[in-house]
Amino acid sequence: MKLLQNTTVFLLWMIASISWAGTPAPSALRCELLLGDSLYEIVDPTPNFAWVVPVIELGGRQTSYQIQVSRAKDGFHSVNSLVWDSGSVNSSMSVAVEYAGEELQTKETYEWRVRVGVEHGELGAWSGPQRFTMAAEIRDAPSGHQTVTNIIEPVGVTELESGRLLYDFGEVAFGYLELDLVASTEGELNVHLGERGSETGIVSELFKHSNVRYYSVPLAVSSGNGVYSVHPPKDERNTRPAAIAIPGRFGRIAPFRYVEIERNGIELSKLVVKQVAIHYPWNEYASSFESSDADLNALWELCKYSMKATSFAGVYVDGDRERIPYEADSYINMLSHYAVDSEYSIGRRTHEYLMDFATWPTEWKQHSVMMAGMDFMYTGDNSSIRRIYERLKKEKTLEERAREDGLLVGFPYEEHSDRPGDSADIVDWPPGERDGYVFQEVNTVVNAFHYLNLRQMAEMANALGKADDAADYANRANRFYKTFNEHLFDEETGLYVDGIGTDHSAFHANLFPLAFGLVADEFIESVTDFIVSKDLACSVYAAQYLLEALYQGGREDAALRLMTMKGKRSWQNMLDVGSTITLEAWDDSFKPNQDWNHAWGAAPGNAIARFLLGVRPLEPGFSKMLIAPRPGSLTFAKGRVPTIRGPVDVSIENRNESISAELRIPGNTEPTVSLKLPADKRIGSLAVNGEEYPYSVDSQIVTLEGLTSGEFKIELSLR
Repeated sequence: MKLLQNTTVFLLWMIASISWAGTPAPSALRCELLLGDSLYEIVDPTPNFAWVVPVIELGGRQTSYQIQVSRAKDGFHSVNSLVWDSGSVNSSMSVAVEYAGEELQTKETYEWRVRVGVEHGELGAWSGPQRFTMAAEIRDAPSGHQTVTNIIEPVGVTELESGRLLYDFGEVAFGYLELDLVASTEGELNVHLGERGSETGIVSELFKHSNVRYYSVPLAVSSGNGVYSVHPPKDERNTRPAAIAIPGRFGRIAPFRYVEIERNGIELSKLVVKQVAIHYPWNEYASSFESSDADLNALWELCKYSMKATSFAGVYVDGDRERIPYEADSYINMLSHYAVDSEYSIGRRTHEYLMDFATWPTEWKQHSVMMAGMDFMYTGDNSSIRRIYERLKKEKTLEERAREDGLLVGFPYEEHSDRPGDSADIVDWPPGERDGYVFQEVNTVVNAFHYLNLRQMAEMANALGKADDAADYANRANRFYKTFNEHLFDEETGLYVDGIGTDHSAFHANLFPLAFGLVADEFIESVTDFIVSKDLACSVYAAQYLLEALYQGGREDAALRLMTMKGKRSWQNMLDVGSTITLEAWDDSFKPNQDWNHAWGAAPGNAIARFLLGVRPLEPGFSKMLIAPRPGSLTFAKGRVPTIRGPVDVSIENRNESISAELRIPGNTEPTVSLKLPADKRIGSLAVNGEEYPYSVDSQIVTLEGLTSGEFKIELSLR
């Protein structure tokens, strides 16, 4: 099996989509630009090209392509203007096609185009050109996009009893305020910015003992017409040397939704208030989701918007408090970003940044291997793992900690120290969320991550042609699986213990082995029953793996219940308290200094795409994909999941006597479709687009192979 884990990479892709233009014949294939017509600051000397093959009756299977690159000033008018012409290449490759022409020059602007042939047909029409400009310094490193601004109009304006004006922008965004006004006299306005508010205004008392952002900014205005930018004061928490600096052209920024303006006796004959939001380039229409559960729909929207709002730094950061990337935070952020937009550069950039600026927890280091693997899996591009493979081996697999039997020796987190050492086993964060976990020298959670890392290293080594390494890691993973279960599983209880030397079985000691494929088939039920019985006995961070474990264990109804349950310890609480970005913790009561703008709380966003709608890569770059919707008790669910091959549309309805699934599958991929029957049901008949279709059934899982690109309606009658 190829890499199925997540990766964070900063990769600059030149991407086009291919669509039919004119009559439906192969010669009419034409590419349309997907990421806009210009890309900037490309640092990679051999950038990668990707395109989306259309959904067509022929099946959309590419068999050839041709790429041309020219200097923008010369265009494609003659052969002499080209810096690279791939010629006609017989290949199904449509992602991660590496540039192989003349040396690209610094600060030079180029343009590229592509045409393809499908099903052994002739090459189609050329795409429109896409421009890209090389950076001032070219090096073997990930490229990325520049953050952009978006002008937001208020959704509501209220004049309060105090005479203050209250503006609600609907959602929290990172940015600053712009005022266009005409003042009767010079003077000073007081401008209040806050993440939280109500119809009565922004009450500063709410923020004295909370980490919810609130700023009061005095603004000197002149008489007459003027346009003013309002920026928050410097915040010592997020401007330390380790913080990611915000480009100077934006000035200081803060997360806010509400604005309250005190006029202080100044008459304003004109006042136009706008929020200038900063975020990474964003395609609002790349993804969608709707189901029969309104609470789940609201949660998905919260998770999706969190990806946009928290991308303000150009890399994934831990919210506003520190503005520092952390590996575990970034991994969850990456997975959920992949789930809502076909954007891979910010993840890669963050991942490679963290290779140079690693953080201290043991499991966070292990997440670097996971980010590398997921980056490769979702992009099909091995340039990042090629750059960092040796460093992953040396710095992130923690092999120096392995005992003779392969199990890692840990460094338990020092509960009462002000600052842990360079490395410490963390299990969960904050410490109060560990379900009484008993730390031992050999820690079950750290070793579960190690097993996953061994599998991923084998897969990456194989992708890089390092056959000996691949075989070694695969063999070690197989031996480790046996050793792990011999030492850390208690057959009497049917559960994993926290480590060697204790008989305590914490929630975390069981959910991580289940999520990472360590539980033997005969014990999946006992482990999963235990996990289900504990509800959300973990932090927002570990809940990522809890959802994965439940779906892997076949408990989609339990996962659905957790995503929609109420109470302070729940995702729904994030909505109930009024946040429009996911929280760092379930509630302020679990972490008083938490951020209200932390993307690692958005695990349901990727769980819905990867497991509920069921779209996951089976091979790197989605050359083969799985579409395995698991709606559980929902009567219907539908959505769009972006992939580098193009969007996948999934719609599924559960009725008492039938299951209906409608799929739209992009070109140039081989899908495997998997549907799950209710426990008490069997198939009466199965048809695809009204005709009988072959299938297999194993333990209530129905599998269909051989579908191509296109639109399909699968109908199962049940008995």
